[in-house]
Amino acid sequence: MKIAVFDLDGTLADTLADLADAVNHGLNELGCPEHTYDEYRYMVGNGARMLCLRALPDDRKGELEQLRKLFSRYYGSHFLEKTRLYDGIEDLLRKLSDGGVKLAVATNKPEEFAEQIIGKLLPDVPFVRVLGGCSHRPVKPDTQILAEIFAELPDEDCEAFMIGDSNVDIQTAHNAGITGIGCTWGFRGREELERAGADLIADAPGDIAGFVL
Repeated sequence: MKIAVFDLDGTLADTLADLADAVNHGLNELGCPEHTYDEYRYMVGNGARMLCLRALPDDRKGELEQLRKLFSRYYGSHFLEKTRLYDGIEDLLRKLSDGGVKLAVATNKPEEFAEQIIGKLLPDVPFVRVLGGCSHRPVKPDTQILAEIFAELPDEDCEAFMIGDSNVDIQTAHNAGITGIGCTWGFRGREELERAGADLIADAPGDIAGFVL
């Protein structure tokens, strides 16, 4: 058996603009300077708390909880305004599923938002689990999120792949002792993936089908 575990932001879907808009809304409410979309490429990846912390000015870090609340409230109403699947993702997931590969999502995005985005954009994909950031589980690169996914599988040998666009995903794969596939179309790019030691690097979704199948 094989299982392909996907990151969400920057891997399955381009969520950057909606995330940036939500944080910028909170920053504006607090009277803090906003950031460009390009700057947010290097702030995302470690969960909502770290995203908000990175966005705050050095002398305003104490307002983290206020910003998190403002971010969550705004994002909860706007998280699908600009978010779109990357070209080729639906075909990739269909090909993997048809080839007998189990599919799952492991993201640091708050789980409630991850479930809603997957439910709206990929309603027909038979994911084993869609897991995200929550209070009872540490964020990636901790491997607990993968352990919970793997616990859903039959007790048999399984070849697993962790697929994502950042060093966090590659570190998660290596911490779990599985193959880490980097995606260059995401937020971070090839250089970061190479530095992180990605086992394989995909320049297009179709490449992943070749690696896994």
